[in-house]
Amino acid sequence: MAGGLTIGQAAAFVDVTIKTVRHYHRLGLLAEPERDGSGYRRYGSADLLRLIQVRTLAGAGVPLAEIGDLLDADPERFAAALDDVHRRLTERIEDLVARRDTLHRLAHGDRVLLPDRACAVLERLAGLGFTPDYVAGQREALVLARALVPEIFDSFLTRLEHLLDDPEHVELTKRGWAACSWDPDDPRIEELASALSEKLLADRALLTKPAGFPSRSDAASRYGLVNHHREEEAPSIARLNALIEANLRAAGIYVPRQ
Repeated sequence: MAGGLTIGQAAAFVDVTIKTVRHYHRLGLLAEPERDGSGYRRYGSADLLRLIQVRTLAGAGVPLAEIGDLLDADPERFAAALDDVHRRLTERIEDLVARRDTLHRLAHGDRVLLPDRACAVLERLAGLGFTPDYVAGQREALVLARALVPEIFDSFLTRLEHLLDDPEHVELTKRGWAACSWDPDDPRIEELASALSEKLLADRALLTKPAGFPSRSDAASRYGLVNHHREEEAPSIARLNALIEANLRAAGIYVPRQ
């Protein structure tokens, strides 16, 4: 176009805003053209080329602070700089994908806090007819166990998986949860504790002391926060757990003392 383009025409041709063009001028990415006799700045083909290059690099994710040096570099430096930009963009993409996956897991409840294996255990509990309150309590215990005592988390899951394969243990556990409504001195609690202890001791390999965990100075506190979670809401359950732990210790099984 004879005489060149106005800033508005240049912006429209390159598909940016006038404000963006002026911002590029302020940053020194695009030289301001000389004014014509009417006092208007006129943009020629060289200005348009530079504007297109700046817009393209900015759109590709190159920081504006780096674009000037990049455009003024020799071909070898330009190629190396683009490789660096490519690497950083790839890292950003990977980070965004990880965030997207986290959001997906959030949308699916437990999966943001627990691995798939633990979620499968919770699904089995629900499928076996455990009440929503019981499943919620186990979910919270699993989250606490994973965060506070990671050394025992896998063995904890293995024990749960094994016990859920035993219909008798499942029924005993349901009965134990029903004991929430019992009086703490109800004689049935001692009978139930004996039955549950016997089931646990039937496979002592599952009760093996986890390597590394007992050496923690705060092992008992960490264990207590997990194994005695929600006990304050049900004194009868607190007594049931205390009796089971006493039975296990009497049988030579390591159980941290609070």
